[in-house]
Amino acid sequence: MSNEFDELGEPVQQPSAKTPDQKVTKSNFPGWFEMLANLGLGETVARIGTGILTLLLVLAVVWVMRPVFQSNQTASSSTAGALEPTAIPVIDLASLPQFKSETIGVARSALLHTNIPDRPRLDILKYTIAKGDTIIGIAAKFNLLPKTVMFGNYYSLRDDPENLSIGQVLNILPLDGYYYEWQAGDGLNGVAKGLNVKPEDIVNYPLNHLDMATIGSFSNPNIKPGTWLIVPGGTRPYTSWSAPVGVTRANPAIARVMGAGSCGKITDGAIGTGTFIWPANKHYLSGYDYSPETNHRGIDIAGNTGEPIYAVDAGVIVYAGWNDWGYGNMVMIDHGNGWQSLYGHMNSIAVVCGQSVDQGWVIGTIGSTGHSSGSHLHFELMHTLYSKVNPWNYLPPP
Repeated sequence: MSNEFDELGEPVQQPSAKTPDQKVTKSNFPGWFEMLANLGLGETVARIGTGILTLLLVLAVVWVMRPVFQSNQTASSSTAGALEPTAIPVIDLASLPQFKSETIGVARSALLHTNIPDRPRLDILKYTIAKGDTIIGIAAKFNLLPKTVMFGNYYSLRDDPENLSIGQVLNILPLDGYYYEWQAGDGLNGVAKGLNVKPEDIVNYPLNHLDMATIGSFSNPNIKPGTWLIVPGGTRPYTSWSAPVGVTRANPAIARVMGAGSCGKITDGAIGTGTFIWPANKHYLSGYDYSPETNHRGIDIAGNTGEPIYAVDAGVIVYAGWNDWGYGNMVMIDHGNGWQSLYGHMNSIAVVCGQSVDQGWVIGTIGSTGHSSGSHLHFELMHTLYSKVNPWNYLPPP
């Protein structure tokens, strides 16, 4: 190998010898990445590369675990094949016992809608009575207490829940309370006390349009006679329209105020056992239940006109005839042991005053006389010591 020197006498380096198969390669990666970085795309390229690398790693893991997945699937298939479907029994509907609505239950109309306003109502509605309406049902429609319907319509109902008639129009108050017509000589103190509220409750209620600053003296307020006032929360005892308790063989004349069916003096008669049977063939309601809340202290037993009425126990007849208080044709039996029973709205009467009857005797037929919207038996049970009781507690189970 020959040596060459430059002008200063320094040796000149010569390239090393190369074999024919050797190639000199130089990567240009830094160059194009630097170019992309200069264009602002370096970070984007790095993210794409990282994503591709992650995908490749996931595919590699799946490929390695493939035999394990295949073995689990085979085991699950073999287990499922071992299960057998459960047979569903077929029921013959004709063999099931049939429900008979005639034998049990209470005949009542369903309340398909309750008129509960979204916000407090500030007016008095007018409601027209339709077939099947009751005080309890009407009250439920408007989210009120039954006595509020009674107390909002005293002149038309007279505290008698059976004084309803189709087409009759009732006042529906916006809240529970009393609807009072102001009379000449009334004082706020007296009216409020009688309805168990304070005078301010009446004056401050918005619908009454009264002003405390101009009302004047509570004993003689500036309220025009004939003005109707809503008394929020107002209540009072009901006026008694029902038969008095204590119409016994020793004192039958107490019933004279009830009508022409009252009896005179009775000296003797059968004595009851103290246990009772049902007074009609049907043992369910068709109308009102026992409800002191609505001044209805008996039960309305279902029945068609002309069906028999039975004496619930032995006793003597102390009232037989027309009743002026809404019962129509009515019979009362004194059972001689403190108990009396009453049968109202009868179509016909088969007994007379002073007659002794045994338990189960037919004393008349079911009807719809007096204050009645349909054929049924109004039945009451009372005791001289306990007053009128709930008949359901003393009649046999239906």
